[in-house]
Amino acid sequence: MENYEQQIKYELEFWQMELMKKPSMLGNLATKVQTKINSYIPAKVHQAITVTIKQMVKAVLFGSTYTTSALPDVRMSLLHREALVKSKIDSYSKTGAAEGGITGAGGFLMSMADFPVLIGIKIKMLFEIATLYGYDIKDYRERLYILHIFQLAFSSTRGTQNIFKQMQNWDEKLIVLPESADQFDWRTFQQEYRDYIDLAKMAQLLPVVGAAVGAVANYQLIKKLGKTAMMAYRMRVLSQ
Repeated sequence: MENYEQQIKYELEFWQMELMKKPSMLGNLATKVQTKINSYIPAKVHQAITVTIKQMVKAVLFGSTYTTSALPDVRMSLLHREALVKSKIDSYSKTGAAEGGITGAGGFLMSMADFPVLIGIKIKMLFEIATLYGYDIKDYRERLYILHIFQLAFSSTRGTQNIFKQMQNWDEKLIVLPESADQFDWRTFQQEYRDYIDLAKMAQLLPVVGAAVGAVANYQLIKKLGKTAMMAYRMRVLSQ
């Protein structure tokens, strides 16, 4: 077990270094273009999107319909836990790919319906991962951590780095967390998430290739989220 913990410690350190690299020129250009596009969108539209995503994610995070299995035995090794986590990520990635392929083949309206379904799949996977690492998702603060993982995976480089800093030493910050989900910055959350997946998902609306694009995009997005979640929980587990 000591060898395994040392191995994942190295992996975590490398991931953190990659995360904190300065944005590339291409990344900066893409951010500027997207920011310019957003500036042309009326405030009412931004507000409508914000409210929609806020309600959708709040329903998933704080509703009672999303449940997971019981917490694992405390004696279960980290190696065993992570083997189960990787299995969950693989399973959810395949589910997302199948769903993306079906909606992509169904044309514009079905592709639009893919958006909330995909969020649901991602959040459910994060619930499962949190539980396998031994964290109780019935605790509001753990669900807020899940929301931060979501942001960490699907934000711009600068946004990701800001979120990462917020997540460091998380267990020491529990007493200063927002008292309710309404104090969360939903506007930034929805805009970062939407901007991140725009290029990956836009081609899903195209005829003929939509099914293939939808399947691949969903698979890659869920895989990325799964890896981010593993690293985020490793930060907490190894610090203990």
